[in-house]
Amino acid sequence: MQLLLIAPLLIPLCAAGITAIFWSRPDIQRPIGLAAACLLLGSSVALLSAAWAIGPLVGQMGGWRAPFGITIIIDVFSAIMLVITGLMAVAVAIYAMGPGAVERDKAGFQPLFHSLILGVAGAFSTGDIFNLYVWFEVMLIASFGLLVLDRTREQIDGGLRYVMLNLVGTIFFLMGVGLLYGLTGTLNLADIARLAPEIENQGALAAVGVLLLIAFGAKAAVFPIFNWLPAAYHTASMPVAAIFAALLTKVGVYAIIRVFTLIFAHDTAFFGPIIGVIAMATMVTGVFGAASHYDVRRILSFHIISQIGYMLVGIALMTPLAIAGSVFYVVHHIIVKANLFLIAGVIREEGGFFGLRRLGGLWVTKPLLGLLFLIPALSLAGLPPLSGFWGKFAVIRAGLEAEAYILAGVALSVGLLTLFSMIKIWNEAFWKAAPVAPTGTVKGDEPPATRWTRRERAASYVPIMALAALTLTIGLWTEPFAALSMAAAEGLLDRQGYIEAVLGTPQLAELTGGVE
Repeated sequence: MQLLLIAPLLIPLCAAGITAIFWSRPDIQRPIGLAAACLLLGSSVALLSAAWAIGPLVGQMGGWRAPFGITIIIDVFSAIMLVITGLMAVAVAIYAMGPGAVERDKAGFQPLFHSLILGVAGAFSTGDIFNLYVWFEVMLIASFGLLVLDRTREQIDGGLRYVMLNLVGTIFFLMGVGLLYGLTGTLNLADIARLAPEIENQGALAAVGVLLLIAFGAKAAVFPIFNWLPAAYHTASMPVAAIFAALLTKVGVYAIIRVFTLIFAHDTAFFGPIIGVIAMATMVTGVFGAASHYDVRRILSFHIISQIGYMLVGIALMTPLAIAGSVFYVVHHIIVKANLFLIAGVIREEGGFFGLRRLGGLWVTKPLLGLLFLIPALSLAGLPPLSGFWGKFAVIRAGLEAEAYILAGVALSVGLLTLFSMIKIWNEAFWKAAPVAPTGTVKGDEPPATRWTRRERAASYVPIMALAALTLTIGLWTEPFAALSMAAAEGLLDRQGYIEAVLGTPQLAELTGGVE
């Protein structure tokens, strides 16, 4: 079991190292990378099955007992995030074999890609707040390398903005960790959660919560610290943009959910309204940003911001249904948003451009692509019976039950505006007639230099079809996914269960001065 517990870390670590050794051999790197992604998915599914059946799985690295050593803990929520990470790794690994694969791999895509997955998996697995910071930095370094992979001027500019704003978040994170250690004398999340309600200076603890909210909010691209995302994501190659859209902001959301249900759960009356306002502002800002653009990549980038707001509703309300809705929405959004970025890459290959004004007629020439676009697009907008409908339904219903009518109303309105943006892409790229002779180009929107091969086409379409099928499956067969989300929510709200799982009952009795 201990080996299975660290498998999500060992697999991408080994993959990054091995693919780096074969730096000049892309033909060897690709199968190794795909095999590692499949192994990660398989081990994560096994962890989810075990966590659901027997409860949180805990490992103390180096034989040091908690809270003195490094703790790895996989509960249902962590396991869900690891499974979806493995799924995205497989989908993007296949898609990355499409157009531009050789150039990307020679530039270091494979080692950087698996280093990114390592950072994400580490963040989802750790039970120590300082190690959460370490995994964030691993993820940041790898993501910067991936972002500037093609070394274009546009990518360098976007990459610098991305790094600078994320470094601001890092500074706030370190400040919060330092103050938290000063208040509690520990960095273990379970031990901090045990001590937090008893801290005499609750004002100082609330200040730490604000610092961490800023730090994690910067990673999640919430209002008002979201500018780095639309400035950077549209410059990346499509495999990179897809994995970024799927996972990077969700690590920030995960950290907010984990920390505020564990450490600050006793102070919901203070943080709930703050997070609720941030959630509404994030939803509105993102959707209006998407509505104002005519580049597919920028529209999708702003919608990442918008949808993050829905994920924060659970923490704002702190009810079982709200948190379950947030968990369900995270899973739905990772699948749908990654798929839409993959589709954007295919739109460029088939239509020649990312700019909507230069596109048209794809429904006539590529009806399969049109159908594949409609599934995640309508799911993102929340139309039944797709997965997005059930996620938004749970979140909005939780808001109504908690009498947070403004929050529920904003969530419903933003869903309608999201539909407007998706219809805009459909009308411009697929429904209208193709432009007779588009003249001129926009920087970063040049047509592909060469047409793609049959192998590249298959590599591009297979993950898109698989993710679309998964979206339909979640929408039409919702019950097991809803049950899994509710189990994750119950685990998140069971602070004492988490503390006992990490510290153990005898150790907990010793720390609290009790008797075994």
